[in-house]
Amino acid sequence: MENKFRIEPDKSNEVRVKPSKEGKSAFSGIEKKLKLESYFEEGFPVQYLPKILFVVFLALVYISNTHYADKTTRAIEKAQSEVEDLRADFTTLKADVMFASKQSEVARRVKSLGLEESVHPPFKIMVEK
Repeated sequence: MENKFRIEPDKSNEVRVKPSKEGKSAFSGIEKKLKLESYFEEGFPVQYLPKILFVVFLALVYISNTHYADKTTRAIEKAQSEVEDLRADFTTLKADVMFASKQSEVARRVKSLGLEESVHPPFKIMVEK
């Protein structure tokens, strides 16, 4: 067997014919308008890959930060509504306790136990040593 070296014919003078796309979709229309085929004729431009990945990373960080902010805002609003409900409950209970601790209300409640309200004012007992 003999080693043979085959020389390919020069293709620099030939005109490239791009295969036509059969389907019509939104993405094929965008691809035609942006002329992306001209950028990728010689392959994917690897030198731009770090920059593209960095931009994709920033986009993901931005999206996650937006979701986190929305979630935090919803939690704050929920906590504020709970605080308003608890404040209203506190005010109602405080008013009930204030009413129940009035002298006339206490006298009315202990009447069933046989206790009566004193009509004489209290006095001080002094003990001398």
